[in-house]
Amino acid sequence: MNQRLRDLYSHLSLHATANREHEAVVELLLLVMVADRHISEDEIDEIRNISDDSGWESSTFSFDQYLGQAMAKVRAAVANHEIETLLDDIDARITSTVLRQSLFSAARDVAGVDHDIDHEEESLLGQVAARFA
Repeated sequence: MNQRLRDLYSHLSLHATANREHEAVVELLLLVMVADRHISEDEIDEIRNISDDSGWESSTFSFDQYLGQAMAKVRAAVANHEIETLLDDIDARITSTVLRQSLFSAARDVAGVDHDIDHEEESLLGQVAARFA
């Protein structure tokens, strides 16, 4: 999966489109992480590894710089029961077919990094599969 993401991003020429997709992916993976209301360092590390392996870092996008903003957006969506609205927004920003096909695998990796996929994570993974797989 990570090699496919790296290959995809090496061919994207429009930074604006690429950055919107990067942001959407980070938000989706953070959403999977907080779905069970438990945040672990392993899950953050998995998201960071996916980001690092995918070659997202550039002069116009930094995972570490976007992390705080993305986490605030995800937490607000969860607290306000607006997960479906956030998923709609993420869905609209990810236009690449290859990236869309890789998202479920990445989301599953984040959810499973702690070897315990609970009901909330399982439900969210089902929604991700329906939209992106």
